[in-house]
Amino acid sequence: MSLSRTVKSAWVIARRDFTATVLSKTFLLFLLGPLFPLLVGAMFGGIGAQVASDADQPVVAVLAPPADFARIEAARSELAVAVRGASFVRLYRVDPAADRTSQTKKLLGSSQPPIAAVLADPLGTATLTGSFRNGSADAAQVQLLLTRARSDAVPAVLDVREVAVSAGTTATIRSVTARLGQGLLFLLTLLLAGMLLSQLIEEKSNKVIEVLAAAVPVDAIFMGKLFAMLAMSLVGIAVWATAAVAGIWLLAPPEVLARLPAPAVGWPIFGLLAVIYFAMSYLLIGAAFLGIGAQASTVRQVQTLSMPITMSQVLIFAFASAGVSDGNGPVGLASAIFPLSSPFAMLARAAESGAIWTHLLAIAWQILWVALILKFAARIFRRSVLKSGGGRRSWWRRSRAQTYDPQRSGSIGVAR
Repeated sequence: MSLSRTVKSAWVIARRDFTATVLSKTFLLFLLGPLFPLLVGAMFGGIGAQVASDADQPVVAVLAPPADFARIEAARSELAVAVRGASFVRLYRVDPAADRTSQTKKLLGSSQPPIAAVLADPLGTATLTGSFRNGSADAAQVQLLLTRARSDAVPAVLDVREVAVSAGTTATIRSVTARLGQGLLFLLTLLLAGMLLSQLIEEKSNKVIEVLAAAVPVDAIFMGKLFAMLAMSLVGIAVWATAAVAGIWLLAPPEVLARLPAPAVGWPIFGLLAVIYFAMSYLLIGAAFLGIGAQASTVRQVQTLSMPITMSQVLIFAFASAGVSDGNGPVGLASAIFPLSSPFAMLARAAESGAIWTHLLAIAWQILWVALILKFAARIFRRSVLKSGGGRRSWWRRSRAQTYDPQRSGSIGVAR
C-alpha cells in the first residue's frame, strides 16, 4: 500500500468525521461547555468582589459645599492610588442644613446609601458622628484625608526611575510561566484526548469497520480519525482562547498586562510552540488512546478504562512538572526525551530557555513516535479485532502443523 494512497484515504476519513462532528448541534454545546463555569464563576466572583468592596468601604456623608468637598475628594483619590487594593472610606457630599443635629440623625438612619458616619465642617472644626470608634482605622483615614486636604504645601516632586527586572526575579517569574503553560496544556489534553477512547465503538457495533477496513488501510482509518479529532479540538481551543483573551483584555488592568514578563523565546514564538506542542501531545496520547479504545466493544468497557488512563495522564504530567525544577539534570532530560511527557517538558523549556534548535529536534522526535504508535495500534487492531493480521505464523503454530508420516523417513508439514 503506497503512502500517497494511505494519506488520501486518511484525508477522506478525517473530512468525514470532522464534518459530521463540527456541523452537529451537539458541537455547539461542546463549545459552550467550558464557558459556562467560567462565565458563572466570573459573574459570581464579580458580584462577591463588589459586595466585599461595598462592605469594606464605609460611606461617610460630608456636610460641605462643593468647593470644600472637591479638595477632600482629590485628597482621597491621591491616597487611594498610594494604597491601591486596601479598603478606603467612600465620600458622599450633602449640602449642610441649618439644623446640623437633625440632619445628622436623618442621614445616619438613611439606607440609600447606607451612611456609616457624618462629617460636619470638614475644613474647620471637624466633627465625625457615627459608628466609627475613636482610634479606629476608618477614623484615622478620615483624619488623614482632612490633613491632606487642609495642607497648602506644594506636593514633593519625586523622580521615579524604573530599572530592568533583576535576573533572579526574571528566572523566578519564567519558572511560574513554565508551570502555568504546562498546567494549561495538561488541562486541555486531559479534557479533549479522552474522547478518542470511544471513536471506533460505533463503527464496531454497526459492523461498519469491516467495510472501512476492506476499502482503506487500517492505518488510514486511525490517522484520519486522530487528525479529525485534533482539528475539532483546535476549533474549540480557538473559540475558548478568543473568549479568554477578550475577557482578559476587558477586565485585567492595562498596567498588569504591560508588566507580564515575556518568556525566554518571546510571546509570539511561545504561543506558536504552545499550539504545536498541544497538537503533538494530543497526537501522542490520542494515538495511544485510540489503540486502547479500539480494543473495547462497549461503552461500559470504555468507562472502565477511563480511570486508569486518566491516572496515567496525571503521572505523565507529574513527571514533566518534576523536570521543570531539574532543568538539565537527569529528570529534566528524561522528561524531555520520553515521548508522552516531551511536549509538556519542552513547553516549559520554551519559557525558561531561548534555544530554538532543541524545539525543532523535539518536534521531529515526537512526530516519529506518533507514526510508530499509530502503526503499532493499527497492527494490534488488525490482528486482535479484525483477525486479519497475516504474515508468518508463530513458531508454536508451525510446530503444530507438522505431523509424522510413518511411510516416510521424516516429518512433513501439512497445510491447514
